[in-house]
Amino acid sequence: METKHKEFKVTSWAINNKLSVYVLLALIAIFGIMNYITIPKEQFPELVIPTIIVNSVYPGTSPSDIENLITRPIEKNIKSINGVKKVTSNSVQDFSSIIVEFDPNYDVSEAKQKVKDAVDKSKSSLPNDMPVDPSVMEIDFSEIPIMNINLYGNMELDKIKHYAEILQDKIEGFKEITRVDIIGALDREIKIDVDMYRMSVAQLTFSDIERAVMAENRTISAGTFDMEGMRRTLRLVGEFKDIETIKNISVTSSTGAKVRLSDVADIVDGYKEQESYARFNGKNVITLNVIKKSGENLLNASDKIKDALKVIQKEKFPENLKVQISGDMSRYTRTTLTDLNNTIILGFIFVTMVLMFFMGLTNAVFVGLSVPISMALAYIVLPGIDFTMNMLVMFSFIFALGIVVDDAIVVIENTHRIFRQGRDKQITIVEAAKYAAGQVFLPVLSGTLTLLAPFFPLLFWPGTIGKFMHYIPATLIITLFASLIVAYVFNPVFAVTFMRHEDDETISKTPVKRVFIASGILTLLGIILHFARTPVLANILIFLAIVIVWHNMVGRKILVRFQHTIIPKTLNLYEKLLGKVLKGRRPYKILYGTIGLFVVVFILWGIAGPPIVFFPNNEPNNVYVYLKLPEGTSISYTDSVTKVAEKKIYQTLGEKNINIESVVTNVARGASESRFDNTTVTSNKAKITINFAEFAKRERGLKTSSYMEKIRQALADIKDAEISVEKNSMGPPTGKPVNIEVTAEDLEELIVVSEKVKDYIDSLNIPGIEPLKSDFETNKPELIVVVDRERANSEGITSGQVGMEVRTAVQGKEISKFRDGEDQYPIVLRFKKDQREDVDNLLNTKLNYMDMVTGRHRSIPLSTVAHIEYKNSYGSIHRKNLKRVINLTSVVKTGYNANEIRTEIIKKLKDFKHPETVDIQLTGEREDQQATMNFLGKAMILSVFLIFFILVTQFSSLTRTMIILTEILFSIIGVMIGFMIFQMPFSIAMSGMGVVALGGIVVRNGILMVEFIDALRKEGVPTIEAIIRGSKIRITPIMLTATAGILGLIPLAIGFNIDFVGLFAHLAPHIHFGGDNVTFFGPLSWTIIFGLLFATFLTLFMVPVLYRIYVGRKDKALS
Repeated sequence: METKHKEFKVTSWAINNKLSVYVLLALIAIFGIMNYITIPKEQFPELVIPTIIVNSVYPGTSPSDIENLITRPIEKNIKSINGVKKVTSNSVQDFSSIIVEFDPNYDVSEAKQKVKDAVDKSKSSLPNDMPVDPSVMEIDFSEIPIMNINLYGNMELDKIKHYAEILQDKIEGFKEITRVDIIGALDREIKIDVDMYRMSVAQLTFSDIERAVMAENRTISAGTFDMEGMRRTLRLVGEFKDIETIKNISVTSSTGAKVRLSDVADIVDGYKEQESYARFNGKNVITLNVIKKSGENLLNASDKIKDALKVIQKEKFPENLKVQISGDMSRYTRTTLTDLNNTIILGFIFVTMVLMFFMGLTNAVFVGLSVPISMALAYIVLPGIDFTMNMLVMFSFIFALGIVVDDAIVVIENTHRIFRQGRDKQITIVEAAKYAAGQVFLPVLSGTLTLLAPFFPLLFWPGTIGKFMHYIPATLIITLFASLIVAYVFNPVFAVTFMRHEDDETISKTPVKRVFIASGILTLLGIILHFARTPVLANILIFLAIVIVWHNMVGRKILVRFQHTIIPKTLNLYEKLLGKVLKGRRPYKILYGTIGLFVVVFILWGIAGPPIVFFPNNEPNNVYVYLKLPEGTSISYTDSVTKVAEKKIYQTLGEKNINIESVVTNVARGASESRFDNTTVTSNKAKITINFAEFAKRERGLKTSSYMEKIRQALADIKDAEISVEKNSMGPPTGKPVNIEVTAEDLEELIVVSEKVKDYIDSLNIPGIEPLKSDFETNKPELIVVVDRERANSEGITSGQVGMEVRTAVQGKEISKFRDGEDQYPIVLRFKKDQREDVDNLLNTKLNYMDMVTGRHRSIPLSTVAHIEYKNSYGSIHRKNLKRVINLTSVVKTGYNANEIRTEIIKKLKDFKHPETVDIQLTGEREDQQATMNFLGKAMILSVFLIFFILVTQFSSLTRTMIILTEILFSIIGVMIGFMIFQMPFSIAMSGMGVVALGGIVVRNGILMVEFIDALRKEGVPTIEAIIRGSKIRITPIMLTATAGILGLIPLAIGFNIDFVGLFAHLAPHIHFGGDNVTFFGPLSWTIIFGLLFATFLTLFMVPVLYRIYVGRKDKALS
């Protein structure tokens, strides 16, 4: 075969221009390292999902009227926009919110403009007296807090807020930060609390007071003034400087009487009623939620904030002010990326060690270098396509560890074989490298294309999950293309530069003196660097010195024995076994046996298959306890119930628990179940977050999920609140594990049926779920002021005037601003607290107004023209895609399978009778899971067709193509057997992706084997001999590539981690097993390992067997 001196021109050019290649390599290394350092780093990729929200305000309107008057007309126009994926809305008292979700690839700016246009079209159908037009805004899903800074101490909250604002101003000055939200603070407010009786006696109205305050609190520009040749600006400064000025304002009534404001009202420089509470480990705190800008480096932002915090604490904060950070995403990100980096290094070491045994140290280094060079090329490309360094990109590099060396293995192994075999023919290393690259170029190119084929369909994964997951196939495609360049440009140059003939004699005569001199120099440099306080580099040099001595004194002998004894014996054994396998009718028996195995495995999968999950179940880093009290509950009562829950949680966790880092409580604000909603204030909701310590600092073997069930049991006796215990999830946002969606047009019918469904499912006591929670509130308490229009008209007052007077009296009205330095605070006018919170006083409220008929000032009590009714109304009305909907949801408890629970619910719902006008279906996570399954099925079919096309193009033979494609079948058998034996949960998203990717990985070996058998047959070698010789020639690279691929993934699959920085810096490797990475990527890793292991074993025998059957049938047909 070596007589056909084919060359690949690119490789030949590289060998002839070695210096240029080495310069190019240096540039790649420099730019790759620079990009590695500067590329933004985050734990998960930021998702840009085109989502637009339309908010409309219409005071004094019930949820049902908001729905009919505002929500429906806007929805109707929005739904007609092309590219809209889903429209959901929420109609509440005085407010409508419509969320429009577009297809993930839709341009955000265009989406926003389309929605604006649709809203504009709707304006003619909206009420004419809306105070403001509907607002259209983009939802930025990257706006989640990257950390929470908690301030507390032995001082008043207003003092703490002052220091919080200092810190807020500093952090908001960083370019990486969008904003900083302060939670749990008291907001300053200038209160004008009017005494209703004194105001009535003075015959004043709210309007009189408002006019007087606004008239006095003004700065007016009066033009310019020429003075002594200089033009000066003339200003009248009348803004309030202190509260006494406000108290002494003279208010003129409609009768002309003048009254000092302090005679009818209490003017207080105080605070708004507290809208939210925050606690850190049981202490009242003020929390700063830090929001990062999209695309900025999370680690850099975090480091800047922490450095600034140290300076401010030292220079501006008093000693009794304590600062604690919680929810620090940079900590998780740093740990995740560090672990993945360590896994890459560990996998690289494993791969290189395997290569050493088969190819020797020099060749192993050539091949091993393809890993960092390919990654450097990838890092040059990634910033150009707006990729950040996140756990998905890093996993892609780990996935590629054992694959990127495949091309290099084939090229270097073929070069080594031709160079060794051509020794008698005086073939130089230059000739050998050129011939070797040319000989295997087409099969290697074909193998690389088939490897890439499954990843191209994955680039078009639709939806939010696809947007999240596409980082893996995109990074792999870039890295694998880079590995092809490395194999044909750099590796041949390395071979020409360093590859030499070696045998036992030359090895035994290796000068010991040279070895010890080299190791001694490295050791001396290491000692010097230790004194220079550069421990990492020093320890690396000393480690290299030890490795050099060990390799030359012991290691090389082991490698030589392995290469010259074990490998030849293995090859000879394989040759004998293959010869026996190919005799007589045995190939048919083996074929039928394999088909039978496939059928049996499929049957067993259906009977005793592993648990099926959507995404892998992670051990939580955070546990969230959500409390929801009845609609209308005051914040003070919500806080009191939350304190009871906190006490029970602290008792459950125990004192000084090393596994717990902190417990953070948010009441009213920051209590939403959506991690993207940090600003909405809901007085009846609270959230308690339990943050666990880092994985390496926890008790060994601890399952943090065990705390969730303990907390559920501890809180079970709190009857005042609807309580849900959830955990942080890894991966893209998905729906609830159990989400029963009830839709109907008639609201009353919808409410009745949804309540019946809830009671029915709860009565079944299905293990693994909590009592269902409805997102529909039916008992929101209301006080309705019913105006007698005829009486009001006869009194000369309108309903609008009544409404505004009542609103000002109870809720208050901001009538001006009080400036203090650079800050402004609202001046709010209303009745005194005891008067505005009493219903009788409300009815006695004097309506002071100007009679529009007589023009005279009048004053009548509210009870003259209106009465009060006590009612319960709907809290909100939800709609999805223009239909009213009520969602009944639950989480799945630890230890239970969501798919099994959903299957049980679907089965039970078939027996539930309901009107045909009502639709009941399971959505949420199930909907996302079905979409993922459908896509991965299509991707698998498309990838097989792509591989089929590539193989047919290469071989021009359907039979040879089908022989190679059987390897995909072998890999699937291996995956199923592996998951059944170990009963690992099979993740539809992660393991499913692994199955699709396996198709391209496993066929590469078959391509090379068939290519070599065909080449031998063309040279006239008899068929059986050609099959045996060709298979024997390719067994070494086949075993190498398979072993490299498996060992590259083993550290991640088992969660084996070594801290290499700690090892070389402090001689503390911090070896541990487990962590978030193994939880999330373990199923995908094991899928590849199981499939590759089984497919490789069968390839060594099944491909030759199938080839033998094919040739035998062909020869029989010809005869």
